[in-house]
Amino acid sequence: MSNTGPSSILSYETLVHAVAGAVGGVTAMSVFFPLDTARLRLQVDENRKSKSTPVILAEIAKEEGVLSLYRGWFPVISSLCCSNFVYFYTFNTLKKLASAGPGRPRPATDLLMGVVSGAVNVILTTPMWVVNTRLKLQGAKFRNEDLRQTHYKGIFDAFYRIVSEEGVATLWNSMLPSLILVFNPAVQFMFYEAMKRKAGKGGRAITSAEIFVIGAVAKAVATTGTYPLQTVQAILRFGQYKGDGKGGAFASLRSIVALLMDRMKKHGFLGLYKGLEAKLLQTVLTAALMFVVYEKITTATFKVMRINKAMKH
Repeated sequence: MSNTGPSSILSYETLVHAVAGAVGGVTAMSVFFPLDTARLRLQVDENRKSKSTPVILAEIAKEEGVLSLYRGWFPVISSLCCSNFVYFYTFNTLKKLASAGPGRPRPATDLLMGVVSGAVNVILTTPMWVVNTRLKLQGAKFRNEDLRQTHYKGIFDAFYRIVSEEGVATLWNSMLPSLILVFNPAVQFMFYEAMKRKAGKGGRAITSAEIFVIGAVAKAVATTGTYPLQTVQAILRFGQYKGDGKGGAFASLRSIVALLMDRMKKHGFLGLYKGLEAKLLQTVLTAALMFVVYEKITTATFKVMRINKAMKH
């Protein structure tokens, strides 16, 4: 007897969304990866002057070689793949359950689903992001001489050494700002779903160009609002900020405030947005392309599923 009940359909559909989100994220990040390299250097290396993104990329390529722009590609892509899978699976499961209830879809509901999905994602995948931040910065020529070089042999060696030398809790460094930052993808999805509903009103087909623009606008709004916390997140993941000595899973709120205040004291208010240009270029273009790939994969998959179902009947 075949199991075609609501629960199996829900599971299958959410799995399609999760895989499509993961593939979309990996494809987009691979295309714009050097922009993420520039962003991370500007966030972590305080003494590196904030210049235009092309100049920063040229400096890194000249000093460390062109391939350094792609350093840490595999751990980042692995983390992103897992992260997007978890997020899209959770979000679309909640979306499906919400649509089964009374009432029409609302932005507030999308925001709440995004926050819950983000929190689940953060708790499960923060260790991977801590490791990939370390690997991505390994071998970098820092302007700040206080930053120490790390020497990991790969992903598993990094996990082992962080746990053995710094403690298991270190793998969840940055979790507090990351939990606060769940509002970034939550706001992004809220704007994305709202604009997509408006664009597709009356059953109108939405073009790939419209999806690209909608995805870009949604991500730009979310990124600009939360960027200072993303800088704190990157610094804590790198693991060389000592603060008040209280690290671990929930880096103290005092440390987050201290990092923000220290940044402002040294570089002024705009110092909180150092690297924003590179981040906006990378994250907006990545999100836009990711949503295009995601929508194309889900649409094609569900079309094939409907054809197969019709053929069986």
